[in-house]
Amino acid sequence: MQQTNYDVIIIGAGASGLMCAATAGYRGKRVLLIDHAPKAAAKIRISGGGKCNFTNLDVKPENYICQNPHFVKSALSRYPSSAFIELVERHGLEYEERDLGKLFCKHRASDLIQILRTECDWAGVEFRLYCHIETVSYLDDQGYQLITSDGEIFAEKLVVATGALSFPKLKASDFGYQLAKQFDLNMIETRPGLVPLVFSDKWGARLSDLTGLSLEAKVSCGTFSFQEAVLFTHNGLSGPGILQASNYWQPGEPITISLLPNHKVYEELKKLKKNNQSLQKWLNRFWPKRLTQAWLNWFPIQTQLANLTDETLIDYAEQIQNWVLYPSDTAGYHKAEVTLGGVDTDCISSKTFEAKQQPGLYFIGEALDVTGQLGGYNFQWAWASGVACGQAL
Repeated sequence: MQQTNYDVIIIGAGASGLMCAATAGYRGKRVLLIDHAPKAAAKIRISGGGKCNFTNLDVKPENYICQNPHFVKSALSRYPSSAFIELVERHGLEYEERDLGKLFCKHRASDLIQILRTECDWAGVEFRLYCHIETVSYLDDQGYQLITSDGEIFAEKLVVATGALSFPKLKASDFGYQLAKQFDLNMIETRPGLVPLVFSDKWGARLSDLTGLSLEAKVSCGTFSFQEAVLFTHNGLSGPGILQASNYWQPGEPITISLLPNHKVYEELKKLKKNNQSLQKWLNRFWPKRLTQAWLNWFPIQTQLANLTDETLIDYAEQIQNWVLYPSDTAGYHKAEVTLGGVDTDCISSKTFEAKQQPGLYFIGEALDVTGQLGGYNFQWAWASGVACGQAL
């Protein structure tokens, strides 16, 4: 007969839940980890093209979006990326560093999942996968009662590590948000993050014609700028630079793209003019030829610049360096890597992750209103919040 009483029940066998479970288990707690999916860590398995960008060498609070920007500081300082790197190195994980300090599994993300499962096994964590929760009740002195597809279970403490709404194909759900509302915790409105941007005006058709092309550019939204690859898609723009900017974009706002971010374009156009050289040939040195042709169709100009005024060159350089576009929407949760918003961090202790007004109830990971930029920051938040909570249980 299965055990029904635990010190801690953790709902969600993803990155933060696994980390929290192992940490609490090592502290001698009887831990049950529940997930409604048939396998643990589905999001780890598919992230980073199957190689999982599991952390970043340079993690700072400024890499996170949260209504309370100070909330992330405690957990990140207590469990920095170096601590997680040390953990995976002890297990012999082979990994590689890519641009901007991103660390990826060298072979496959399942190697990392195996490490987390091993840690949980060593810590004595019990798993119940494909287990559906029907009701959660708080019984004061007795803690929490869960009615599940596996029967009735109890725990003194309950940790919500349910992730968020991105990747619905991986059985992502709003269950954690429902629990927060059940216990009167405030919610910050949610929306897709790290997500492609789509266009429905004339630019939708124009960008679609360049589907598959990519180049390095600087994408700006408000006061935030990111210089990374931009990818043209069948309904808009994607790639790391666009995904980063999407976290800060609001409907109705523009984004600005510099298509030659490492060049003083006006100065170089003046040289072309002076030497009577072709603009088209010059652009082809830096852009895919299809983009050059499309650009010259969208923004016609004499490709021999000798007869043009300096004012015309200034305007054209500005167009290349500050191309203003108005996205119509994001590509939605099914294309989003993360969810912005979530459980209001003002309701949660930044040290223990316990709800301030609800004893024994904890929220960690992406369920909270904490969203990292692209580059391993969201996984590092999962590890850090999981460890901080696990140490407090």
